[in-house]
Amino acid sequence: MKLMTLEFPLSRDIMTTVRLVTGGVCSLVGFDLESAEDCKVCVTESLLLLLHGGCKTATIEFSKGTALSVLISGEGNGQDGEEMEEEISVALLRALVSDLEMTREGSLTRISFGFGL
Repeated sequence: MKLMTLEFPLSRDIMTTVRLVTGGVCSLVGFDLESAEDCKVCVTESLLLLLHGGCKTATIEFSKGTALSVLISGEGNGQDGEEMEEEISVALLRALVSDLEMTREGSLTRISFGFGL
């Protein structure tokens, strides 16, 4: 069941708002504080990956099934990001989420992951 979809221009200025919305979604599905913080970190790191990769817009879809599923996609010019920051962000995502998938097709980049309920 799709809970919420957000579409926005991708910039650092909007990150705080997105973190607050992510926290609200986590509360809605019954996450404890630690799980909610992990989810907010993963959403933020994913958006930073898109931003550093040259994406100009982003969409986040939150869905609830047996887990909270998050699909983050961005469109932009597909420039390569800063390698060290990407390595740290990807390592953090892999440590915190299940079913991490990252794809890039032309100017569209997708990052998806799940959190158990």
